[in-house]
Amino acid sequence: MDETKKIILCVDDEKIVLDSLRSQLSRHFGKQFEYEFAESGMEALEILEEFQSENVDILVIVSDWLMPNMKGDELLLEVHKRFPNIRKVMLTGQADKNALINVSSKIEDLEVLSKPWKEEDIIHAIQQGFKKV
Repeated sequence: MDETKKIILCVDDEKIVLDSLRSQLSRHFGKQFEYEFAESGMEALEILEEFQSENVDILVIVSDWLMPNMKGDELLLEVHKRFPNIRKVMLTGQADKNALINVSSKIEDLEVLSKPWKEEDIIHAIQQGFKKV
């Protein structure tokens, strides 16, 4: 019997941020989960679509706010429409206040963390996504 893969998806256009997330998640969760990384909102949506047909459970998506083409709030709203049970975490160093208010009003359990974040804060935010499983 196949076991469902449990995935945490991280999205940021800066490779150094993705490397930092990979390091922190691996250090804390080890091989308990699989980690996927996307460098744009469109790439993240493609990954989600790809996994939809497989035996995969995406637990959490962590997204930067300021990215080219599709900002993090737009990505998370689209993810929320298609996959409401995925926990959403937004990282931001410079998010537009109106964008934050808008996305927070539509995604009630959205967690917003400022860059640079503290490792314990990102781990806690991600762990909140496990409660839905």
